Amino acid sequence: MRIRSKITLIFTLTTCTLLLVTFVFIYYFAKVYSEKEFYEHLSKRAKIEADFLLKAEELDSLTFNQIQKEHLLHLTNEHAYVVPKSDQNTLPEPVKSFALTIEDNEGSTQKIDSIAYFGIIYPYHQNDYVVIISAIDEHGINLINSLKSILIIAFITCSIVIFIVGIYQAKQVLIPISGIVKRANEIKASNLHLRLDTGENNDELAELSSTFNNMLDRLETSFEIQSNFVSNASHELKNPLTAILGEVEVALRKQRTVDEYIASLNTIEKESNRLEILVKCLLELAQADHDNKGLIIESIRVDELMLIVKSDIDKIKPENQISFDFSELPETAECLIIQGSQSLLRMVLNNIVENACKFSMNKVVKIKMMANESWVEIEVNDKGIGIPPQELKNIFEHFYRASNARAFNGFGIGLPLAQKVIKIHGGSLIINSKEGVGTNVRIRLPNYRQAVSIDR
Repeated sequence: MRIRSKITLIFTLTTCTLLLVTFVFIYYFAKVYSEKEFYEHLSKRAKIEADFLLKAEELDSLTFNQIQKEHLLHLTNEHAYVVPKSDQNTLPEPVKSFALTIEDNEGSTQKIDSIAYFGIIYPYHQNDYVVIISAIDEHGINLINSLKSILIIAFITCSIVIFIVGIYQAKQVLIPISGIVKRANEIKASNLHLRLDTGENNDELAELSSTFNNMLDRLETSFEIQSNFVSNASHELKNPLTAILGEVEVALRKQRTVDEYIASLNTIEKESNRLEILVKCLLELAQADHDNKGLIIESIRVDELMLIVKSDIDKIKPENQISFDFSELPETAECLIIQGSQSLLRMVLNNIVENACKFSMNKVVKIKMMANESWVEIEVNDKGIGIPPQELKNIFEHFYRASNARAFNGFGIGLPLAQKVIKIHGGSLIINSKEGVGTNVRIRLPNYRQAVSIDR
């Protein structure tokens, strides 16, 4: 069932139910009031009948005629019974059964087969008389039946009107949604810049449009990153391949000396190594992006891991000037334990520390570790070339390299990879940098007490 039909049906059923309940109450209370009024009329008639029949000899003809004219108007199927209480068994059924239920002079009422009965005990000359008046409230019944017919016709008419109004209102409510659907269908991969109109109203539909626009922003960004990734990856892969093919082509053009072949092979080896590193980085980046299954999660002491990283850097850059600041380490080693993949974290920390050494031209690089009951923080400070302020926002894009870093070897993959791995571990990576002064990298990871679920 379409939403428009559901809204119409729910609106119609709800409104008609409330209307029906209202009409039933009106009918019920009108009927109760009519019956109560008729019984009050019968009570007056009963007293008058008693006075008329028992006190007729005491009344003059003028008074009696006046009472009869004013009060004893004829009722439909009217009957009056005035008998001594001792003779009530002489009354016909069902008047007799009703008479037995009368106990005092306040009056009793009963309705049998549309005939209303009213009876009282009337004391007169030290005797108790049973006075019963019975009649059919023809006027009241006709009035209630007319009211019932009017209410039924009104209910049917109102239900039809409510249904028509419901269809119109549902259509009006869903017009913005139809606009959203139409606009959304126009948005394709080729025009992801288009956005939904949120309008001026601050309602749920505006919130839906805004949420959809935010999703489109993320999709557009992802498409751009993907497009840039493919373009940059193709370009980076093409450079070493072009160098290798060019060197082979030059070497094969004519006979060359052994030294010349060796020089060509050295060039090919250099570019092949560069290509191998690039492919390895791309594979690691793809793995961090899409497939974290199979990670070996273990307990890791961060201070020990950083010493391993220092050992790795010593092998690559023996001339490095890495120094550790242990002044803010906690008293208990437990605070330094985290849960994660040692191989991935080691790769990321190697890359960050190596970059600090590389872009500072082997100046002093300070590594500081801090911890509390919930977090472990690693801070890497260098005095290198820094990053231009306007380019800081782009450093986590794949293959992006700052304008002042072109003279250094690299592919622009390390930081995006580091950000993804740290995010997998439930941590954060914050980089502050000042061009010509240096860079501060802060890595924050939850310790084992937080029991963070590693995405796998």
